[in-house]
Order: sequence, then C-alpha cells, then structure tokens
Amino acid sequence: MLQQWKYHKFSILLVVLGLLFYWSFAYQLVRTDFVKMIFLWGGLFVIYYKLIQENTTQWRFLAIAALLFRLVFLFAIPNLSQDFYRFIWDGRMLLEGYNPYLSLPEVWIAQGNAPIDQAAELYTGMGTLNGSHFTNYPPISQLGYLIAAIFANKSILGSAMVFRILLILADVGTFFLGKKLLASLKIPTHHIFWYILNPFIIIELTGNLHFEAIMVFFLVWALYLLHKGYWYWAGVIFAFSISVKLIPMLFLPIFFQKFVLTQKENQKSKPLQGLLRLTGFYVIVLTTVVLTFVPFLSEAFVQNFTKTISLWFQNFEFNASIYFIIRWIGYQIVGWNVIETAGKILPLVTISILLILTFFRKNKSTPQMITAMVLGICAYYFLSTTVHPWYLAVPLALCVFTKYRFPVIWSFTIVFSYTAYIHPDFKENLWMVALEYLIVFGFLIWEIYKMRGNKTHEVLTTSSD
Repeated sequence: MLQQWKYHKFSILLVVLGLLFYWSFAYQLVRTDFVKMIFLWGGLFVIYYKLIQENTTQWRFLAIAALLFRLVFLFAIPNLSQDFYRFIWDGRMLLEGYNPYLSLPEVWIAQGNAPIDQAAELYTGMGTLNGSHFTNYPPISQLGYLIAAIFANKSILGSAMVFRILLILADVGTFFLGKKLLASLKIPTHHIFWYILNPFIIIELTGNLHFEAIMVFFLVWALYLLHKGYWYWAGVIFAFSISVKLIPMLFLPIFFQKFVLTQKENQKSKPLQGLLRLTGFYVIVLTTVVLTFVPFLSEAFVQNFTKTISLWFQNFEFNASIYFIIRWIGYQIVGWNVIETAGKILPLVTISILLILTFFRKNKSTPQMITAMVLGICAYYFLSTTVHPWYLAVPLALCVFTKYRFPVIWSFTIVFSYTAYIHPDFKENLWMVALEYLIVFGFLIWEIYKMRGNKTHEVLTTSSD
C-alpha cells in the first residue's frame, strides 16, 4: 500500500478529488445551478485527462478508478434528467401484464386507476410532456425496466439502483471487449479510457440512467465479433444494440465494403460471395430485431410507436446546430418555424451522407469502417432538430477506435446545453449552443486538416524514398 502511494501519489490524490467532485455532483447539485455544474464538470474533465496522461500503462488502476467513480452514484436520484421515471413506469406496467406501448400515463392518472405503485409520483417526476406520449423505448430497454420492477416495484430509489447496476455491468463489458478490439487493431489499449473514464459517460449514463451504456456494450461486442470474422453472431448482437436504442440502424449501409470489398490474405476478393454474406448479415439483424418486438406487436403498437418516433423529427427542438441556422433562415424568409418541413428533409440529407460514406469512401478495414460510422452518426446529429447530451455516447465510444477525438471535445462542450435549465420555463441560451458547436466544428476541421497534412507528408516521404 505504501509503495502504491509512493509511486502513484499524484494519481491517488486525483482519484480522491474526483470522488469528492462526483459525490457533490450526485447528491448536492441542482440542475438550475449552472455555475456549480460547470465548475464540477470542468474539474472532472481535468482529472480525467490527467489520470489517463499519467497512467497509460496502469490499466488496472484506471479501471478501479472508473468503477469507484460510478459507485458514488449508487444511491443517488438522477438530477439532470427525468426520463428514468418513465423507465420505471414502463417496467412496472410490464410486470402487471400491461403492454407499455398501448397506453398513456396521463390517461391512467386522469382515470385514477393506474395498476402500479407510486403512479402519481412517477407521473409527476416524468413530467406532462413525457406522460402525454406513447413510449418509444425498444424491447431490450423494456427488459431492463422490467428487471428493475421485479426487484424494486415499490421503491423509486430501489429501481434507480437496479438500473445503475445494469448500466455499470454494461460498462464493464464495454471495457473488456473494447480493450480486446483495440489490441486486435494494434491500437494502444489505454484508449478505451477516453470512453470509460469520461465524466460525461459517468454522469449521463451511470448518473442519469440512460441506457446508451447497454446499447454501446452490444455495439462494441458486435464490432469485435465482426472484426474476428464471426459475422453471423455479430448480426445477432448488433440487433440487440438496435433493440436497446434504434440509432445503430444508421450504420447498416456502412457495413457494405467490409463484407463485399474486403480482400482476405492471399485470396482475391469475391464480391458475389461477400454480397451473399452481407445479405445474410442483414437478414439476421432484421429478423432478430423483429423477434424482440414480437411480444408487443399489434396494429396499435405500430401506430403508436411510429407516431412517437416522428415527433422527434417534426416537433421537438433542443441543442441543434445546423437546424437552428435553417430555422433562423426560415423565420427571415417565411416568417414561421419550418421544423415540420425541415424535419422531413434533413433525414433524407442524412441518408444521402451515409450512402456517400458507404460507396465513395474507403471503408474496407475495421478502423476505416468505424471511422465512417463516427462521421455518419455525427452528421446525423449535426442535422438533427434534437440532440440530448446522452446521444453522444455512441460517437464517443466509437472514436476511441479511430484517429478522431472531436467527440471527446464535444462530450465536454455538451454541458453548455444545460444552460436551458437556468430559465424557469426551460429556455435555451442560443449563444451557449453556438459556443458548443463552434468549438466542436473548429476542432473537427483542425483534425481533418491535420490528418490530410499527415497523409500528404507520408506520400511525399514514400515518393522521395
């Protein structure tokens, strides 16, 4: 112990300071107090950076620190998000034998006959906006909600603790699988800590109970299996990721070159054989996804689920970048909010970008493919009308397997979006949103310029040799 203290004195002090900061964040912070939030957020990011910088070869030390930071939140009620109240509601409805996709919390409350404990408290916690819409959380997320209901169907804190344990276990899985994938790609394995130790991940996922942690676990697992050649099992696991949150569906086109154009060692590429494997992969993914939905399927489910999904594109606005510029231009030209029109067009632009990345960018190797995934999902977010902070978990997780680090920068600047809570009526500060994206876009442009410069240097060096 004394020897550990002697050689890791500074790092141990950083961990202790980090534990104090996370404790204050979990149990003392009110989300309207942005000054305290940015102080804790900034301090934790400094600790995060210094811990990785000082301990690149000490993965056990960093892993223990990451686990301890998460355990701080074990008995905390989330203070930056209300979504977990809806998670608890859905899980308890399932436990009572009700399909959560077919009814609205506000209707149960209005009728006064909700079949679950603490219904009024849960409805108040989730808010009228959440309670007035049908749930849009896919089946594997619902399974997690059901597990919490089984173990804690009368306690909100108990349910939150069950969620938290599930999310921590998912992060443990992401750590080990991500480390193995990095080693297979011959990338330094300590890069996994850019995700696992990131304060944004610890606060937004472990702290605020967003199930992106489980989605990322399945996504990284699927990528590892695919890299090792087990594409059939990769299809099943990738489907599980989609069935936690639908967002990985965006990546389906990007697998094309990995299957069809990749040339194995000492073998010529066989596009037809690759195309058949790709088709098999897609069939496995889509079949598995459908099977997870089977227990809930009905005509009413399809109507409710698609209606709720469409609302995110055509009704809700939060922390957008390019869309806010389009909205401003719309006000100048037509005099009203153009979200309904933009919400239909921008997804088509996103699909076009994904197809360009699929067919006109070199994506044969696993790192190239993952890089295309990072660029694709970030393009989607840059064009979205709504970008909640926890959405960034996916590009942040994927970027550790690439040369890009702008998602790490974004995971810090996303805190500026929380200035919306300063206003009693939840009003966004567009200057802070602009600052968030100016920093992100600036760093992205710098990274692209730097990488192109390195490629040019490599070409010139090779030519001179």
